[in-house]
Amino acid sequence: MNFLVKEIFVKTILNKHKKRDPWFLDDYSLNPYELCDFNCVYCYIRGSKYGENMRQGLASKMNAPILLEKELKRRARRKEYGFIAIGTATEPWMHIEDKYKLTRKCLEIVAKLRFPVHCLTKSTLILRDLDLLKEIDENAILPRDLSELKHCVLITFSLSTLDEKIAKIFEPNAPKPKERLETLWRVKEAGFYAGIAYIPVLPFISDSDKQLEEMIKTAKEFQVDYVFVGTLTLYGVGKKLYYAIIERYFPELLPKYKQLFRIFNQPNKAYQIKLDKKAREICKRYGVRYRIL
Repeated sequence: MNFLVKEIFVKTILNKHKKRDPWFLDDYSLNPYELCDFNCVYCYIRGSKYGENMRQGLASKMNAPILLEKELKRRARRKEYGFIAIGTATEPWMHIEDKYKLTRKCLEIVAKLRFPVHCLTKSTLILRDLDLLKEIDENAILPRDLSELKHCVLITFSLSTLDEKIAKIFEPNAPKPKERLETLWRVKEAGFYAGIAYIPVLPFISDSDKQLEEMIKTAKEFQVDYVFVGTLTLYGVGKKLYYAIIERYFPELLPKYKQLFRIFNQPNKAYQIKLDKKAREICKRYGVRYRIL
């Protein structure tokens, strides 16, 4: 893929949360790149000023590993160990990682300073770094209140649909769902604690009871350790772009979307409660853990 990637130098790289994320269990987040070349239509980053053309602002944070080592050394001295979520606002193993290797360099620092990690990805390239992730899994230090987890590496693959045609519309440059599942299988075979985040499920497109059942049944078949199911977020330019795709491919759904997102950036509360309840019921039926803890 030939397009311009800015090489930038940033002031900080490790983001400390005010409180641990209750879903993904991270106390910190790390994003070695700005924006993403997978170009998913539904990405919440699209609501930002770069929403219209994510590639235009695509950047590699060249000093990320140096900054990370400095910041993690300080945290380690204070014994402030906690999960670092890699990829909360970008794809850490996107195509340009093959060239820049910033994610791998950051993982080397994480391994050296013994912090646990939660990898959030759609990419097959994560397989390249299983050696480092194995080292982290064996040697990292868990926070005391998460010691019951017994895993220092969590790997979560993101899917919004299992349908290849729908995925091509909404995730144009990401690996196909089938490729992601095959990668998940290899990660599981390597002994990692791994799951699937069906986030976001797409209203009226991939959120029916039948589709949710197929998703969770598939998760069971791939022997995942946990499943997330979450809703779509739309705001700013991202909402306009998403609606343009709906109008082009699913015009009959546009009025339903406008009603569902009439007031808030997410579907109304009734939709969210129904989705959560249904996902929990299906997970229980198939014996799949709903969320990590």
